Order: sequence, then C-alpha cells, then structure tokens
Amino acid sequence: MSNQVTVYSTNTCPYCTMMKNFLEQNHVPYTEVNVQRDPVAANRLVQATGQMGVPQTNVNGQWVLGFDPNRVAELLNK
Repeated sequence: MSNQVTVYSTNTCPYCTMMKNFLEQNHVPYTEVNVQRDPVAANRLVQATGQMGVPQTNVNGQWVLGFDPNRVAELLNK
C-alpha cells in the first residue's frame, strides 16, 4: 500500500521546509499545498483541523500539526 502524504505550507515557514526535507530525505512522495497562495485550500484546512498553523501534514488520513518527524514516521509505518 502506498502512503498518501500532503503537506500544507506557506512560503515563509521554516518548519514547513524542515518537514518537506524530512520527507524527501526518507524518499516519501508527497503533495504540497501552499495555503499562502491558495486561500480556498487554507479555508478547507482550518475547517478540517480547526488549526491555522503550518505545517500541517496529512498522512493516510491522520493529521500531524507542526514539524513532528517521529509522528509522521509512526503513521507511515502503519
């Protein structure tokens, strides 16, 4: 089964860059949604999670708020 990973980010977020680098270093394909450029996606994100902060990463339907590589790795291994 392949993992479905989406990273919600902005242009100026250092933790977003850290999350994307972590995924790339571990050869995890992901989709990036830049909520700074896409206000509709930003609204959907807040409605889905109740959070405005980034990064927010959806791993196989589970949300991870912030840069939490241990939690992401845990969800990828399920």
